[in-house]
Amino acid sequence: METLILGWYVLAATGSVQQLVIFGALFWMGTLFSPFFGVAGDRIGIRALLRMTRGIYALLAAVLTVLTLSDALAPWHVFVIAAIAGLLRPSDMGMRYVLVGQTIRPELLMRALGISRTTSDTARIAGALTGTGGVALIGMGPAYAVVTAVYIAAFLFSLGVAGPSPRSADEKPAAVAHPIASVVQALHYVWNKPDLLGALSIAFLVNLLAFPVFLGLLPYVAKDVYGIGQAELGYLAASFATGALAGSLLLGATRLQLRAGRAMLWGSAAWFVAVLLFGQTRSIGLGLGLLFFAGFVQSLCMTPLAGVMLRSSSDEMRSRVMGLRMLAIWGLPLGLLAAGPLIAQLGYAAFTVIYGGLGLATTIAIGYRWRHALWHGSAVANSNR
Repeated sequence: METLILGWYVLAATGSVQQLVIFGALFWMGTLFSPFFGVAGDRIGIRALLRMTRGIYALLAAVLTVLTLSDALAPWHVFVIAAIAGLLRPSDMGMRYVLVGQTIRPELLMRALGISRTTSDTARIAGALTGTGGVALIGMGPAYAVVTAVYIAAFLFSLGVAGPSPRSADEKPAAVAHPIASVVQALHYVWNKPDLLGALSIAFLVNLLAFPVFLGLLPYVAKDVYGIGQAELGYLAASFATGALAGSLLLGATRLQLRAGRAMLWGSAAWFVAVLLFGQTRSIGLGLGLLFFAGFVQSLCMTPLAGVMLRSSSDEMRSRVMGLRMLAIWGLPLGLLAAGPLIAQLGYAAFTVIYGGLGLATTIAIGYRWRHALWHGSAVANSNR
């Protein structure tokens, strides 16, 4: 809801696709700090981090609600608040994945990750429809009050997350390394494990070249490519989220034993094919179908990717490894910032050819480079145990 409401506001208030992509990039600028969130998770626990982030989100949303209802909102307010939220948001996904990895047996990991993703997928569908439709019906201020209420509810739910196991009386706490030394140790760990390094490369690639097309640029596609309004923008976003939900349900609600490494590579390749096709169509019906397909293969890429990284990481390194995985989201703001000038100079269709073609070629290169760790059936990344 928040991203679509504010994205449409920025585009309408400034009339600039460059301003829109800058706004979208700000939400992900905090990826540079994600490894340190992994270190913090090892030290103070995931529960404390979840409470902190959701409390800050609620406070920022409340500020925006007050500014909107008082008719004092200006684009620079949105940019500042998006930048503050962007320092924290990229680490959320990693924290949720770590919770799953800590509690689920390896043979159930893929199904559990699929079920876990259905919660965010259904939220994206509801948010896409209620966010843009709500603004059209009741205005931006009341709609953003709903966003604030949802953040408050999320904070209250985070109070129910289990805390760390109590330490026995004779158990001594482990030695605490310096945060930078902990991050360097995690980098060395990932660099020497080809399956982790290959999965991290795919994560950066799709954030750089695939996600910008289906996340930050959808308001531009709706307004300037399809010539539709704010309510119809919700249908575009909901189509992508519905496809993602279908993919998550396939992984979580069936006994299909996918080989995670191979599924990640196939999903990435199909996703970039969707980028190529989506940029060439001007039919909203075909566009909705391609968005559904893109969301579906996105789940078949990202969920196995998380499975590869969780399964290949030791217990003591898992939080830090997932913190590094969130660092790959840095590709999203880079991809968005590069998209603005490319669209302005070459046009939207040519931009999608560049992003889709480059992404497909690089996926094939990654699969070949780390084929022993990601493609061979005997690899740990393809194990179902």
